[in-house]
Amino acid sequence: MDALLPILGEWLEFAVRWAHVTTAIVWIGTSFYFIALDLGLRRHQGLPEGVTGEEWQVHGGGFYHVRKYMVAPPELPEHLTWFKWESYATWVSGFALLCVLYYAHPEFYLVDNEVMELSNEAAIAISVASIVIGWFAYDLICKSRFGDDNTRLMLFLYVVLVVMAWGFSQVFTGRAAFVHLGSITATIMSANVFLVIIPNQRIVTEDLKAGRRPDPKYGRIANQRSTHNNYLTLPVIFLMLSNHYPLAFATEYSWVIASLIFLMGVLIRVYFNRLHSKQGHTVWPWIAAAALFLVIVWLSTMPAVLTGSGNGAAALTSSERRLAASPHFEAVQEAVLTRCLVCHAEEPVWEGVHRPPKGIVLETGEQVLRNARLIYLQAGRSRAMPPGNLAGMEDEERRLIAAWYEDRRE
Repeated sequence: MDALLPILGEWLEFAVRWAHVTTAIVWIGTSFYFIALDLGLRRHQGLPEGVTGEEWQVHGGGFYHVRKYMVAPPELPEHLTWFKWESYATWVSGFALLCVLYYAHPEFYLVDNEVMELSNEAAIAISVASIVIGWFAYDLICKSRFGDDNTRLMLFLYVVLVVMAWGFSQVFTGRAAFVHLGSITATIMSANVFLVIIPNQRIVTEDLKAGRRPDPKYGRIANQRSTHNNYLTLPVIFLMLSNHYPLAFATEYSWVIASLIFLMGVLIRVYFNRLHSKQGHTVWPWIAAAALFLVIVWLSTMPAVLTGSGNGAAALTSSERRLAASPHFEAVQEAVLTRCLVCHAEEPVWEGVHRPPKGIVLETGEQVLRNARLIYLQAGRSRAMPPGNLAGMEDEERRLIAAWYEDRRE
């Protein structure tokens, strides 16, 4: 049964990640559609009272006529579609993935003792607390008088994000720092829907049912939070994909890279928002975004801080000690050094590989033990590594790795 646990864990991670990606696509697609629709509304004489604009669209062989009431229609229709479950499902599946990957294996994905010495429990506590506190702090700022000026508010929030990016890089692995910055941002976006936008819309619908005239302030508040979600979407996507690219999360100025990504996301959304609002194509956002991207590429060439590889000075776990005592360990280490070290070294020698993939270094016995689970899954139980078997790992070596990992008895 012990041998099956890593395999079941890998498939569980795959299933949760699949669900997260699927729900995120639905949520982002819906969000982007309504942003484009809202900005593209045409205002003209003769519109019914309360209608601020309308739009004709064609898709799938049919025509659609859409009108927007800024506050609410005079009467509530019988059927009203609410767009909310996409957001909730995305957050729930994302947090589940955080649990399956980072909280289930904090010693590998979350803690780097070369960055900060933390127990697994302390790291998880900091992770959860930062997500919860991040939302409440954001919400309080938005509701304060300071938040009345949305431009001032967004500039201040960007400064806070930069500070958070630096702070996480001083606590977690580089990979976890990026993921947590994305997690807090995604939590803010989903909580905006769950705790602000939908409740405000419910107040409006209840007022209509009771024959009361809805207060326009609820629409303004919801619009502010929707605007924030609009500009945060692209940076969150980058942060969640970044764990595949150590050049982003495992370099000296990774926190600066994360900060610049937020600016790039805003610039790209500025372009599309202007386009959807019929202001035509504007080149400058793309030029500015490209310039920032070149700065990011340059920053990634700075000396690497290889985090997320389990190279800290923490004591070996009981499972790792059993693996080290195995009669197969010496042969497994030799196979890893022979087949894997061309890429998974501080300075890879394989042409075109300038950083160890995912920041994982396998130069020492301790590093092999720290990454035993991944070695088992990637090279023992599957043929994912080496890629295309370019290093010529033999079937006997794969069987040896599998036997070594599975035979972890006391």
